[in-house]
Formats: sequence, structure tokens, C-alpha cells
Amino acid sequence: MDLTIKIAGEAGQGLQSVGGLLSRLFARKGYHVFANQVVQSRVRGGHNWFAIRISDRPVHSPSFQTDILVALDKESSCHLKELKKDSVVIFDSRLAAFSFRQGRMLDVPMADLASKAGGNKLMINTVAASLVLGLLNFRPEDLFAFLRQSFGKKDEATGETNVRVAREGYDFAHKFDLGGRIADFSRPAGKPKMLVGGSEAVALGALAAGCQFISAYPMSPSTGIMTYLASKADSCHIVVEQSEDEIASINMALGASFAGVRAMTASSGGGFALMVEGLSLAGMIETPIVIVLAQRPAPATGLPTRTAQEDLLFAVHAGHGEFPRVVIAPKDIEGCFYATARAFNLADKYRIPVIVLTDQLLADSFATIDVLHPEEAVVRRYLMTEDELKQARDYKSFLLTRSGVSPRALPGNPYCFVTADSDEHDEYGRITEDLDRMRPRMVEKRNRRISGLLKELKPPSWHGSRNAKEILVGWGSTYGALKEAVDTLCADGVSIALVHFEDLWPLDCKHFGFLNKKRPAVVVENNFTGQFANLITRTTGIVMDRRISKYDGLPFTAREIVRAYRDLHKKGGRR
Repeated sequence: MDLTIKIAGEAGQGLQSVGGLLSRLFARKGYHVFANQVVQSRVRGGHNWFAIRISDRPVHSPSFQTDILVALDKESSCHLKELKKDSVVIFDSRLAAFSFRQGRMLDVPMADLASKAGGNKLMINTVAASLVLGLLNFRPEDLFAFLRQSFGKKDEATGETNVRVAREGYDFAHKFDLGGRIADFSRPAGKPKMLVGGSEAVALGALAAGCQFISAYPMSPSTGIMTYLASKADSCHIVVEQSEDEIASINMALGASFAGVRAMTASSGGGFALMVEGLSLAGMIETPIVIVLAQRPAPATGLPTRTAQEDLLFAVHAGHGEFPRVVIAPKDIEGCFYATARAFNLADKYRIPVIVLTDQLLADSFATIDVLHPEEAVVRRYLMTEDELKQARDYKSFLLTRSGVSPRALPGNPYCFVTADSDEHDEYGRITEDLDRMRPRMVEKRNRRISGLLKELKPPSWHGSRNAKEILVGWGSTYGALKEAVDTLCADGVSIALVHFEDLWPLDCKHFGFLNKKRPAVVVENNFTGQFANLITRTTGIVMDRRISKYDGLPFTAREIVRAYRDLHKKGGRR
């Protein structure tokens, strides 16, 4: 069973409310849910949609096809291509008239039903949700209990009004004879699951890792991280600072980290661009910091509410000068939790910036998770112990070591003096222009850490047979669509597997043993230039000219990848 519900309409019509309500209800019934939203950059108007994919097996990406479309505006006709012959379209002709007749059209007086039950026009979304659940034979008592819980916390009367409105919608749904139910959700599929958003997962990972400070300036699609942490500031003892700009954000976080607090910042591409000087400062003073870069289509403001994978090379090369950093791109929402927690340990161990690359698809989507394991996010600080500090009679903040990692003491301790300077410095941190000796040795020391990092970073994951004749290569949020595409192709008799990367920089040649002339590989990315393909070529010397690219601001679906792969075989090159 695999079913997609899409609520489409204008900003301000409560699409998020309906989508969130339905997603949580199905999650509580034990179904696997992946919900994503596509919005225009405006407060009112435009055309937006919230899609909920429900399945009895794990799903990690949106589906191309729509089984139930709730159409709240005329522009919803753009979803015609997604409908099947037996798809259901719920609309109110008094609100939006449609010229097409695709699927089973259900004209429902949603506004009248809301008014009849004592509600107002804002409760059309409650009618819409109850109509969908009625068509799917979902137990109405579960819906009503959820509405009372959600709306009755502050005002019991509002909760009861929503229940009456929902009852009208649910009963109305049973008036339609569809020649059989679309699907039967009267019984649970298993134990209740958590429904977690991508930004929420990043924030939870930071908390599990002991983060105590975040400074950020609101910028879509990264803002949800800061707002979630702000809601937990008192209970989790974390300081949340909305800075005046992104330059201040990274510098405040660096200051907090230098003082000994685990700190992070978050932004999108435009904000990260302002952080670049601070990023180089982190490289020079060897102060750990975690930076979440939530990608969206660029350049400039671009499409601020859409998705892309356009900032990989920017993250790898940002900053003047040469210094190590780690770039990690979680493959799904659950991975956002573990990748963020791991980022803090890597940053502390190697005294470097670690960049966590997400994107709008991950940040603004929701997925069901059985359980998160915060105990796996073991906090390792890599600070000098008090005994070590007592013995450090001649502490050097930037001691030259074989590994390139200097012992780290915190300022303000009674045993030694800790210093840092943005200029080139000697082992004590004092400014130097010793070009013959100290400058070359410091450059070498900083970059020696790359050898240790290569041993830390994870190899790619595989999905499918290790003996497959062809390979799809992906990174970050494309995982769900790629995994499903591989399953589809294998079912059609194609010998193909997925090799998927989360640790993107530095890259190790030994992780690319799957590449050879006898086994073609296709790199799939949400960008135009094939940024990861170019990194692979740079690392291995193997030209990755077989590529599937998408750069329209929307995420891949499995169907698109399968079609593009077949087209690539026909053309014998890049698509």
C-alpha cells in the first residue's frame, strides 16, 4: 500500500494545518509517512501544496503520482499530470471552478459544511481533513480525540467546534459512491511512530551532542533549527541568540566555542556567504564550530522556498587560505539527528569547522521514525584534564604535533594562559612573520589533520547487489528517491545498485573502488554542473561524465530518475 494525499491552494488557506494534522494521525496509527511541502515566497496567495505519502513500508521521498487531491484554488489544475484514472479530486466549486475532469471529481460545499456546524471559513481545512479520512475509512473517534487535544488546550469551545465541523465533513464523505474504497485505514498498521521534521531533527541532534549556544539570523530554510531550540531554551539550558546578521552569528558562535561551550550557527547560502571570513578565522585559531548550511536554489535570493544541492563546492572551498574542514550531508531526516551530533565530536576532536549540508527538502519535510537513540550521540570533548593542565608548565595553544591537532585548554583556567590571534602565529599564539620557519610549519600543521580526518569519515552506503553491473551515485537528500528508483529498475530486470555518500569532504580514493570501466556509474544531483561528479573526478582522476541533473527547485522523484536513466541509456551520455 502506497498512497499520496496532496492539499493544494493558496498561502493562508491552512495547508500546513491540514497536512500536519493528517500526517500526525497516520503516524499515530503506525503507518510510515513522508510529508513534504512546496511553497512560494509570499505570505498570502500564490500556489502551494503539502503532500503526504503514506505506506506500510518505509518511504523517504515524495511520489510523482497523487491519489487524493484536495484542490482549494483554481491553480490546483496544474496537478492534472499527477492524477491517475481512479484518483479522487475534492474541491468546492463555490471556491474554485475547474475546467478539467480527471479522476473522480467530488464537489463538496466545504465552506457551507463549516458554517453549518457553527464554524467559520478558517475551518475549511478541518472539513478537508475529515473528508479525506472519511474516504479512507479512518476511525472518526481518533480524529475527534486529536482535534480536542490540539485545539482544546487553550479553548475547549474551539476544540468542540472543530469536532462538529469534522463530523459534518466525515459524514458527507460517506455520501459518495466511488465504486469501492480508495484504501481502508480503519485498523492500525503497527505501533505509533514519531513524526519528526528535518529542522527539528538537526536541533535534537545538537541538543544530544551537548550544544549550549546557537547564534543565527533567520533565513529560509534554516530558521526552523533556531526556533525549535528557542522553544527548548529553558528546559535544555541552551542560549539562543538571534543576531543582527550572519557575520555576527558566526563570530558569536566562535567566541562561545573558544570559551568552552559547544556552539553552532545555521543559515542558507546567502547567509553562509557572509560567514566566510569567520569560517577562515575558525581555521586560523583552530576553534571548533558546527555550521548548518540549508541549501536552496541560487544565485542571489534565487528561489528562497525551494530546494537544491547547489552549495557543495561552496562549502568545500569557502574561506580564504587553506585549512581543513568536514562537510557532511545527511541522507534523510533521521540521519539529520545523528549527523549533527557527530559533527560536534569531529569539530572538537580536530579543532575545525564542520559543515552540515541540508536543503529545503530535508529542512521542511516530515517523516516517521520508530525511535531515536540519543545514547548513541556520545559527547566527547577532547579537552585537557585538570591533571594535564597542572602539568602543562609551558602550554602552547598551537603546539606543533605529528597529527596536527594541538592539546586544547580553555581560557580562564588557573594553570596556563590560552591565547589566539587571527594573524599568523607561533605555537604560543603570538603574532609572527617568521617566513623561513614558523609560517611553513604552521601551514603544514593545520593541514596535517586531513590525514586523521580521512580515517574518521564514513564510506558510502550501498543499496542493492555488490555485483551489480551499473551504479547510481548520489549524496544527501536524493537518497530516498534513488533507493526507490533502484528497486524499480531491479524489479524490471536491470542489474543496478546505489552508492550513496553522506561524508562529502574530504574524500578518500579508497571509497571509490566501485568505479571501473566495466561498470558504468551515473551521478545524480539536484544541481546543473554536477558538483559531486566533479569532486569525484578531482579525487580519483576518473571523469564522471554520465550524469542526471535536476535544477528546477523541486526534489527528485523515483519516477523521474528511472525515466532519466532510461533516456541516458538511449542517448549514451549526459542528461
